Amino acid sequence: MGIGDGSSNVNWQSVPKEIRDETTPLLPVKVEEDNEFHEFDGASFSGAVFNLSTTIVGAGIMALPASIKMLGIIPGILMIIIVALLTEASIDMLVRCSHQGKITSYGWLMGEVFGQWGRIALQASVIINNVGVLIVYMIIIVMTFLTIVSLLLRKQSDVLSGTTSAGVHHCGILEGWFGVHLWNSRPIVLLATAFLVFAPLVSFKRLDSLRYTSALSVALAVVFVVITAGIAIIKLFNGTVAMPKLFPELDGLNSIWNLFTAVPVLVTAYICHYNVHSIDNELEDRTQIKPIVRTSLVLCSSVYIATSFFAYLLFGEGTLDDVLANFDANLGIPFSSVFNDIVRVSYAAHVMLVFPIVFFALRLNLDGLLFPTSRHISRDNKRFAIITVSLLMVIYLAAILIPSIWDAFQFTGATAAVLIGFIFPTMVILRDSYGIATKRDKILAVTMIVLAVVSNAVALYSDAMNIFRRKEVA
Repeated sequence: MGIGDGSSNVNWQSVPKEIRDETTPLLPVKVEEDNEFHEFDGASFSGAVFNLSTTIVGAGIMALPASIKMLGIIPGILMIIIVALLTEASIDMLVRCSHQGKITSYGWLMGEVFGQWGRIALQASVIINNVGVLIVYMIIIVMTFLTIVSLLLRKQSDVLSGTTSAGVHHCGILEGWFGVHLWNSRPIVLLATAFLVFAPLVSFKRLDSLRYTSALSVALAVVFVVITAGIAIIKLFNGTVAMPKLFPELDGLNSIWNLFTAVPVLVTAYICHYNVHSIDNELEDRTQIKPIVRTSLVLCSSVYIATSFFAYLLFGEGTLDDVLANFDANLGIPFSSVFNDIVRVSYAAHVMLVFPIVFFALRLNLDGLLFPTSRHISRDNKRFAIITVSLLMVIYLAAILIPSIWDAFQFTGATAAVLIGFIFPTMVILRDSYGIATKRDKILAVTMIVLAVVSNAVALYSDAMNIFRRKEVA
């Protein structure tokens, strides 16, 4: 994956690290007026890779196996690779323009190119997308604060309290261990998670402070992949898995429309653009941002492909929208229940550590939208606390009301995520305010816009019709 060399004529390392415009809300603080941040010499390459990879790899691991089931193995894997390449191209557009204009945030870039309304459109899109994603995370993730406080970051929402899919209730870990009680119901466990797990993690004011939790998050994702792959391979050698379909089964126009519903899930799985500038600004060597993006996308694509393939191989046509719900039955191997718990707990802990990375950008954008002329939020502890607590409360309430993880991914992916990841970057390169766009850039930009608009319009229509049909059946 080549990210391009569009900014090679810019000595980006010569740009000072201090904030260039304090009214720009998306700028992370590099050097404060007090002595708090003066000794920060910049983020490392590995820390930036882990933070960007954690921004990318989240609940997409859980939703992609269902997309592979819908598309078939070969088209599904090809789509994962294609979306990764398009994601790299769109990030390349943002990075090149930002480096050329010595701009240090996505919002600032949109404001410079399209004016105030461009900045507002970007901020609103990030808020919609990240709130939707964090609602999904809140649904997935939860930790039991009653029995394993000493183990800290360990459990997960529906994994702990249980979930219902296709009318069948899948027991969570707490229900399986202790039975159904009020204290291990979804609202109570979500509330405990929000205040005892998320609140400490979202209290950091610099993204690089999360590098160690991001590294752990990536490691836990790999653990989930390895265990799932190991179980699938064992069952494959035992001859107890069915041959998965290589291509989708098309039996009418509706089946073709339904294929498009996988597109928003794939798009959402790669959205990381809102954190690219924050990571870039904190780098010790800013010229490293392009290899960091390339490394992160290769790592995340490998994780996505391996997870999707082996999870679909393991569960076949029984793969659920929430693949974790598949890990509550006998897997047909020794110590099945132990592996079920390990898989669900490791994945839950992984997504739990993704939460603060996504929340970081959400808080900055909401603050910038509400208080565009105020000093940076990291310098105002009161505003920082109020916005943080308010967002956690809104996400908690929405997580209780959202009926389906799949629905949340489809609608946020088909709207705000497409704008952030593809429409806005291509509009910036087509506007070419810095005179760096090549003919190839413009052709690619137009192609990406057409593909994004058409595929996601069809996906929205298909999603809406499917929801209406489910309501009629109910």
